Amino acid sequence: MSGESTNKEKVTASVPKNDEDEAELARMGYKQELKRELSLLQNFGVSFSIISIITGIPSLFSYGLNTGGPAVMVWGWIIVSCMTMLVGLAMAEICSAHPTSGGPYYWAAMLANPESAPLASWITGWFNLLGQLEELRLNSFACATFLSTVAEFGTSFTPTPKTTIGIYAAVLVSQGLINTFGVHLLKYLNNVSIWWHSLGTTSLVIAILARAPKHQSADFVFRTFIDGTGANGNEGWGARASHAYVCIIGILMAQYTLTGYDASAHMTEETHNAAMAGSVGIVMALGVSAVLGWFLILGLLFSIQNLETTASSPTGEPVAQIFLDTVGEKGAIVLMIIVIGAMYFCGTFSVTSNSRMMFAFSRDGGIPGHKFFRKVNAKRGNPVRTVWLACTLSFCLALPSLGSSVAFSAATSIATIGLYISYGIPIALRVIYRERFVRGPFHLGALSMPVAIGAVTWIAFISITFVLPQANVSAFPNATTRKLTWIFRVLRNSLPHHNFVPQPVNSQTFNYAIVCVGIVVLYSVGFWLISARNWFSGPIRQISAEEMGVSKTLESEMSDDKRAKSS
Repeated sequence: MSGESTNKEKVTASVPKNDEDEAELARMGYKQELKRELSLLQNFGVSFSIISIITGIPSLFSYGLNTGGPAVMVWGWIIVSCMTMLVGLAMAEICSAHPTSGGPYYWAAMLANPESAPLASWITGWFNLLGQLEELRLNSFACATFLSTVAEFGTSFTPTPKTTIGIYAAVLVSQGLINTFGVHLLKYLNNVSIWWHSLGTTSLVIAILARAPKHQSADFVFRTFIDGTGANGNEGWGARASHAYVCIIGILMAQYTLTGYDASAHMTEETHNAAMAGSVGIVMALGVSAVLGWFLILGLLFSIQNLETTASSPTGEPVAQIFLDTVGEKGAIVLMIIVIGAMYFCGTFSVTSNSRMMFAFSRDGGIPGHKFFRKVNAKRGNPVRTVWLACTLSFCLALPSLGSSVAFSAATSIATIGLYISYGIPIALRVIYRERFVRGPFHLGALSMPVAIGAVTWIAFISITFVLPQANVSAFPNATTRKLTWIFRVLRNSLPHHNFVPQPVNSQTFNYAIVCVGIVVLYSVGFWLISARNWFSGPIRQISAEEMGVSKTLESEMSDDKRAKSS
């Protein structure tokens, strides 16, 4: 203990408090290129804004109503929140040890054995990139969709896929411009976003509950199960397989909403006291979002006036119908503005987080054209090129929705799976190579290993769950769909009391998430075997600590101090 105290004193004496973050960054081999001006509150605000319960829940409220109904929405949220907190805690512990913009892909490299570190870093980086791009696409597209919906109120405007895509493009361009020219305003927008989400959610729920002509019973909210997974008038999966299957796939609304909190890690190179602030930001964002999210779900469900009208709303959005039924058209416009504002903030900070991840991955040579995209704008201190790369790729990913609603509906699964696999790889490596982990100031003590194992188990479960078919229709057998019926035979055999008849899956029931995830696996592994293994070595040390004015003695002391804490 005395040795540990001595080390702490030496570090504090050798490095001014304001330079400790830069010294830690230098120890990891990077120089300070981004402007470090975010506080703990603002770091939390980025993740809180990207989780954005007022974006995720309204976007997938229709899915929730039809896939399990109120009971699954309410209790599924609690279960998912608890399990996701395990993931967040495990990530926060690793983030504290390695506070860099690279986030999960950097962690994977540091926690794997040296021989497999480049491959682990490469695959983690590409899954994180996939998840972030899909999340940005969904957040900003939700904003465009709700803008289209509110434009219908009291007008003759009828949105079409093309007009929605046009609005989506305008939203992305404006968010890109903010992240390019208004980067100095982001920390102030961050503060506004925190209050907008907190007070906006609270005000919205109070308004609809207070003005609702009637309220649903507690029995409806907490116990009603709905199986609307049957398409085109066919029976749902509850009748064909089991209600348990519907409950399992029904948690997507909750799990998709509670994603994106790795943003706190991606912003650590711009945050003061990064080794602690990034970790606390992750945990705080999850905790606050879990509580506010449950409050929002309960408020919306209790305020439903007519379930059938809400589920099949002419507006296309059940939440908009709840607003119309409770506060009238003018009041609904106000509430929709609250929701749209939150969605816009969510998309704006998704661009911020995504661009930082791409910048870091480019800095380490992980993205094609990395020499171009690794540049930071010297005047503004932000990665402008990756800002526009993120916006461009997200727009391109939305184009398939013009011709295929099925392809777009899989996007939430893709975002969730991509991000959580990228979270799960470093956590799993933390468990497997536990001796390689040197903890930072935020740590879980004796709970560290049980929490990490629980997190990996949950991620494995949802990664399988969210590639399963979500809608059920009649289909004609073919060679491809017959291969998928084994899933339902397993369900039949494990549920002998259900009258289950396996049916093939067709283009309308097939969950395209597995295709997109498979493409990322094939690309990352295939490109690795063909080329990348010859030149990608994982995180690259740009500098030595001495070049940053940090002595080798101090660098060693900082590492020794970490090891002393972990022993």
